[in-house]
Amino acid sequence: MKRTKIVDVLKSTVCDIDVLVKGWVRTRRGNKMVSFIALNDGSVIHNLQIVVDNNNFDEELLKKITTGAAIAVTGRLVQSQGKGQNVEVQASSIEVYGTADVETYPLQKKGHSLEFLREIAHLRPRTNTFGAVFRIRHNMAMAIHTFFHQKGFFYFHTPIITASDCEGAGQMFQVTTKNLYDLKKDENGSIIYDDDFFGKQASLTVSGQLEGELAAMALGAIYTFGPTFRAENSNTPRHLAEFWMIEPEVAFNDIVDNMDLAEEFIKYCVQWALDNCRDDIQFLNDMFDKGLIERLEGVLKESFVRLPYTEGIKILETAVANGHKFEFPIYWGADLASEHERYLVEEHFNKPVILTDYPKEIKAFYMKQNEDGKTVRAMDVLFPKIGEIIGGSEREADYDKLLNRINELNIPMKDMWWYLDTRRFGSCPHSGFGLGFERLLLFVTGMANIRDVIPFPRTPKNAEF
Repeated sequence: MKRTKIVDVLKSTVCDIDVLVKGWVRTRRGNKMVSFIALNDGSVIHNLQIVVDNNNFDEELLKKITTGAAIAVTGRLVQSQGKGQNVEVQASSIEVYGTADVETYPLQKKGHSLEFLREIAHLRPRTNTFGAVFRIRHNMAMAIHTFFHQKGFFYFHTPIITASDCEGAGQMFQVTTKNLYDLKKDENGSIIYDDDFFGKQASLTVSGQLEGELAAMALGAIYTFGPTFRAENSNTPRHLAEFWMIEPEVAFNDIVDNMDLAEEFIKYCVQWALDNCRDDIQFLNDMFDKGLIERLEGVLKESFVRLPYTEGIKILETAVANGHKFEFPIYWGADLASEHERYLVEEHFNKPVILTDYPKEIKAFYMKQNEDGKTVRAMDVLFPKIGEIIGGSEREADYDKLLNRINELNIPMKDMWWYLDTRRFGSCPHSGFGLGFERLLLFVTGMANIRDVIPFPRTPKNAEF
């Protein structure tokens, strides 16, 4: 008999048929006469109840059926007499694939803290919580690809190993084959990379944007979706050293087009989550964040506020004058902290905000400068509970302005010649943005810590599993 997934069994409208199901035991309860096994195979948040007449099975076999054990069950699918499920399986045969020792298996039926589960990240996908989170993660990836594919974008693969620092922050993980105990250096003490694999200093990418721009100059509209790396010593609930980024880049789009695309995109993803992950979201809403579904539906209803940075600063300064206390000072020229972003979204406007026209000093070199000479055509999408979820801009298309900015910031020209070429040969207005995938997942799942929306988090002093 062919196996049926539990998600399909629970949807079944036909009863009194034989089925074969396989999965892991969540719980087993009962008495001497009958056992009730809650079986889950990861395909759905809900368990399938298996009813076992103990008299029909060997006692030694039944002893092996404990929480965590992997089993196969053949039996009759019938309408359930109990509450909580429409159907159940009356077992006729059971095969135990793998036992789970009661004394050592850490996921016994009791509440586990998220901190504890991070320590056993190799097992936490078996819990209801992380099963739900990772099914949602899959669905969000599908939503992203579907959205861009339907809009005629091309999925473009940018390099993971690179010699350029897109953000200019210098917080990059180096890639080398050199013997770190015996590095060759020149008379100034600088490392000589001539004999390294690439013959130059190379790092893991912080963004695929620069290469994405090159592709947009040929294919019109592209997006990247891949891992990115930041060697930033930020031990916060919002930062990872390894995370995934979605970066669309569109030729002939200005900053307004860019904002329109960002709003449409993120609403599409939230709608997809509500349409395709309802049971998982309902579970997370009930267990972790009672306002999750209301917040998701609220984002869909409202048009995002579009607010120049200067006006945002005035609002925050007024709040301070009226007695609101922020941990970090606020003034024109400050890079907004999460608390400032969330004040604008959650307390002042009570809806998502797209903040635009930031001071050029706090933004990256490639952003298009406004006529005022002080600000750039940047945009950050700010969300409730998260703060910044998307960052983007119209890119500087003028060769001379871009070259001057590169020189002002002392970015090595040897790393930038190819990027500047796009401004020499058929340059045009273009825009794009970056969405941190895990930030999106924080919003959609209601989880409070970014370490809980990626299977194996990489953070300072932590590269386990």
